[in-house]
Amino acid sequence: MGEAKRRKEQGLAPKTIKKESKSDSLNLFVKYPRLPYILVSIGVIYLLFDLIRYYNR
Repeated sequence: MGEAKRRKEQGLAPKTIKKESKSDSLNLFVKYPRLPYILVSIGVIYLLFDLIRYYNR
């Protein structure tokens, strides 16, 4: 006998599906797939700019 029939015969409510909570940062990367590339690009540009300023003193 299946669990659904057994629960129905016993008068129990249907089994609820548990949803796993996912972190917001992963959802952000799924929503905006180019975001990691943009962040890395900004970081590289900043490091190059800082390196140029350091050697021009």
